[in-house]
Order: sequence, then structure tokens, then C-alpha cells
Amino acid sequence: MAENITLARPYARAAFEVAVAEGQLQQWASSLALAAALTQNDKVDALLSSPAATAAEKSTLLTELLGETEGTKFANFLATLADNKRLSLLPEISSLFQALKAEHEKVVDVSITTAYPIKDDLLDKLSRALADKLGRRVKLSSSIDQSLLGGALIRAGDTVIDGSVKGRLAKLAEAMNA
Repeated sequence: MAENITLARPYARAAFEVAVAEGQLQQWASSLALAAALTQNDKVDALLSSPAATAAEKSTLLTELLGETEGTKFANFLATLADNKRLSLLPEISSLFQALKAEHEKVVDVSITTAYPIKDDLLDKLSRALADKLGRRVKLSSSIDQSLLGGALIRAGDTVIDGSVKGRLAKLAEAMNA
């Protein structure tokens, strides 16, 4: 998997640069996400990985399935991927593109998991506090996991804040066993 990410990174950066230059970040993000989803389909994957099909046929097939027009920059991007036998990297390219887009737009996805439902006004306060702390716009999503017992588990990118009772009990048990 790490190798796929390494191979996908230059393609994601190139796609991102083109999308920014054309002012079409959202269109490229949507097209890449759809292309990535299509490559996960067994029938489409079988056609794209078939040694009998040429690179041009593969890129044309994918372009038509996406409803893109031949000759557009996105269609040319798909043709380049097909020529280099990299269509299988579309899920990784899409994921990396989304990360670059979020960084560019100064947006961070934050998930909060609690043992019980949180009131909307508290979620708004938390969202504002995280936006101030992180210096970014926050897209907050919440979920419930009753095994936490109480408190909250907050994930913002690579940052994890574990203020749950379950997490604190685990830390206490670890300290007592050390």
C-alpha cells in the first residue's frame, strides 16, 4: 500500500496543480472520486486490467463511463495514467488529491465520538474552539460509541485527543502496571 501511495503522489500533485490553475478544484475532486469508485467495481476493474485492451481503449472506456469529453484535461490525465499503467492508482490519487484540496482550502475534517448524543450548541462551541486552535475551517462530524463510557474522542487529521473515560482508565491501568 505504501508503494501505491508513493507512485500516486506525483499524479495527485499534477492533477491538483492543473485543477488549481483552471479554478476547477471541486470538479476534479468529484471526477477523481467517481473514477476511483469505478475502478473498484469488479467488472470495470476486469476491463481495465485486461491485457487484451490497449491503453487508449482503457482510457476511452473510463472517460465514457465518467461522462467526460475526449480531449479535456481530465480525459488527457486518464490517458496518461493508462499509458503508464497506473489506472489502478486512482483510489490513492483521489485520496491524496482530497488531502491537497483540504490543505489548500484551509479545511480540516474533525470527528468527535462520544458516549452520548451532544447538543448542537455544544457542537458549535467545540467547532469554533477547534477552528481557533487549528487555524482552519472545521468540518465536524459526530458519532456515538457507548463503550467510551463518558467524555469524548476527537480526531483532527493526525491529531487525536482522547478525553474519554475509557481512554483515561486505560492510561491508569497502564500506569499501575508499569
